[in-house]
Amino acid sequence: MALNDEELNRRREERKQEKAFLDKQMRLLKLGAIITAAVMVLCCAAVLITSGMVKPQQPSPPQMQVPETTEPSVPTEPPVTEPPKPAIPDTVIHYLAGGDVNVTDKVVAAGQGVSGYDYTQLFLDLAGVMSGSHLTSVNFEGNIYSDNYGSATVSAPPQLLTALRNAGVDIVQTANSYTNHNGLRGMKATLDEIRNAGMEPVGSFANQAEFDRTRGFIIREVEGIKIAVVAFTKGMNGMGLPEDSKNCVNLLYTDYSSTYQKVDSEGISKILRNISYEQPDVTIALVHWGSEYNDNISKTQNQIQELLLSGGVDAIIGTHPHYVQKITQDASGRVVAYSLGDLLGDGEKPGTDYSVLLDLEITKDGETGAVSITGYDYIPVFYADERENGGTVRLLRIREAIAAYENNFLDRVSAETYEAMKTALERIETRVKGE
Repeated sequence: MALNDEELNRRREERKQEKAFLDKQMRLLKLGAIITAAVMVLCCAAVLITSGMVKPQQPSPPQMQVPETTEPSVPTEPPVTEPPKPAIPDTVIHYLAGGDVNVTDKVVAAGQGVSGYDYTQLFLDLAGVMSGSHLTSVNFEGNIYSDNYGSATVSAPPQLLTALRNAGVDIVQTANSYTNHNGLRGMKATLDEIRNAGMEPVGSFANQAEFDRTRGFIIREVEGIKIAVVAFTKGMNGMGLPEDSKNCVNLLYTDYSSTYQKVDSEGISKILRNISYEQPDVTIALVHWGSEYNDNISKTQNQIQELLLSGGVDAIIGTHPHYVQKITQDASGRVVAYSLGDLLGDGEKPGTDYSVLLDLEITKDGETGAVSITGYDYIPVFYADERENGGTVRLLRIREAIAAYENNFLDRVSAETYEAMKTALERIETRVKGE
């Protein structure tokens, strides 16, 4: 019998409800199984923990941030460099030159005493300056030959040389008007006496052998600076030399016994070449030239000057006119002093009672070794003869003697000498400038 729709719907609803019930039961069974399994696991874990077989896992402590450490840096050595070399200081020396020392009756008498001759007092005021220089020279116009002293023979007591040496003189120019006034014997005796006094002559020679040995000049080394010193004279007061002794005096002219017009260029140049072979640092020429009591610079003097400077001379120091004349220095440092005046004489003629000591400053550069004349100065000197007033003869530094008078020192000069020194100082300042 066929089922109607109502019956079919009823049966479908019953199956649907039955299926839903079965599904619900299955879900409950599964949930129960899961719970049962979980309980069993927990129980097992509890048993294991209590028996000590499994330790509970402790939470790990928080990790501390440890800063990164680096190896301490080893200080690096600075680059090795040579320490700077200390600067080498310059070497400075001084060459001091005085003018003419004339032998006259009055000069001889200035050192005469009861017990003999002594010229110490004469140079006492200059001794500090002269001895304080590294080298000091003067021009000695006389001889040390016979005991007939005075103007006629121009022969002086040897004590005059002793006083010069004690005052600090090292070098004596012997090429001048009176080189051979007492002949070759007198010339040789004078050279010997100068050496015996502890000084060195320059410009004249006892014989040809001595000229050949010295080659016409001397060399002195001071503080590592080599100085050549040479001396020439225009003539010898009209006197000549024997033919075999012409090299015994360094001469500026071939007509040295007459007119002084022909410069001996060959002879001068030969000696300058001899000097150049020694390669000195500085060459100083002491020249007895010009005219007495005359300021004119002659044409031949200019020629000689040019010859000397072009031949390697660094300083030309003149004597013979008896006056102080101009001093110049060029851009190369070369100095020309035309005349220093009379250092010691009678002082009777106007302008001859004062002179200058020329002080050359010579410098060796510490770094380059180059040597040059880096400057000059001059010291005014006065010949004070106060014997008529009960005093003595003295060579005085003018500036210091004026100050001593004005400050009323005990050893001051007389009022007359004081006024004369003031006038002399003014004239020196003018004449040195060539005015």
